[in-house]
Amino acid sequence: MPATRFPLRRSLAAAAALPLLAVALTACGYGSAAKDDDAKKANVSADGKKLSTDTVKIGYFPNLTHATALIGIREGIIAKELGGTTVKPSTFNAGPSEIEALNAGSIDIGFIGPSPSINGFTKSRGKSLRIIGGAASGGVKLVVNPKKIKTLDDLRGKRIATPQLGNTQDVAFLNWISEKGWKVDAQSGKGDVSVVRTDNKVTPDAYKAGSVDGAWVPEPTASKLVAQGAKVLLDESTLWPDNKFVITNIIVSQKFLTEHPDVVEAVLRGSVNTNEWINAHPDKAKASANTALKELSGKELPAEVLDPAWKSIRFTDDPLAATLDTEAEHAVKAGLLEQTDLTGIYDLKPLNKILKAAGKPEVSDAGLGVK
Repeated sequence: MPATRFPLRRSLAAAAALPLLAVALTACGYGSAAKDDDAKKANVSADGKKLSTDTVKIGYFPNLTHATALIGIREGIIAKELGGTTVKPSTFNAGPSEIEALNAGSIDIGFIGPSPSINGFTKSRGKSLRIIGGAASGGVKLVVNPKKIKTLDDLRGKRIATPQLGNTQDVAFLNWISEKGWKVDAQSGKGDVSVVRTDNKVTPDAYKAGSVDGAWVPEPTASKLVAQGAKVLLDESTLWPDNKFVITNIIVSQKFLTEHPDVVEAVLRGSVNTNEWINAHPDKAKASANTALKELSGKELPAEVLDPAWKSIRFTDDPLAATLDTEAEHAVKAGLLEQTDLTGIYDLKPLNKILKAAGKPEVSDAGLGVK
């Protein structure tokens, strides 16, 4: 994979929408002092300015790669920046359902992967969303049954799971297969390697039953498989320049961005502050994310899964726009994307304003920003 790619103008083939979990959570406050109560009544942000709406609806996955949202909401870091504007969170199990919620106005801002971001933008002909920031990089691995697969060449003829047809990991695996010189039909998954589309929740059971020989999956699914005896054969980050590639973006509906730019900036400040806290306090952050997962799913991750999974994820404000462009190119090569213009998918002006004010370096939109 080359270190740089020219900006690509693509569109994503329509992905099948999955059911919406729409888990409603209680709104998150910050502190209990009278001062905070007064702020809520006045609907003002942390810097004392009155915000333009009473609520902001934020969507994300109950997943470690969405830890910026998990922690930012649970710890009240995002709410602190919003003052009296209440956070109304919802969780989702797949990108298409979160995009549907954004388009329907059920959420205003979402944490989501690159493939559904591209899909949502292109299906709406550039009118539904903008990517306004990054959240996480990495956290994707190829894990295999070591009794059946000892080297990368041994994957030929084996059954390997990916989460969903056309999702970010599916596209990455199809591209890797292509670069090996092997052939696979992208739609059916049949070929030199059998690509078996399997929900991440089901993949550990499928592996245990022997119906798949491995999986190209995000964390914590990868580490769950390792805990069952699987072996990490490849960390996807090693395929990318500087070992970085986008796994989680922050998106916003264009309508909400136009009508409530102050609220968008407040959420972004909260995200930037959350990532800073995560990177400064990794152990506390890991514990907080695990507690949030338990609150959402009823189960926390055991240390044998949580620890290796957490280590493989980087939390960053940079959306790593060039890598999204490259991921789109891979999808085109696999036959899952048609060519189109992605110009305008990013609006990083609010984020760069926040980063500049904090004395941090600004980030690039790789030529795909709003003109």
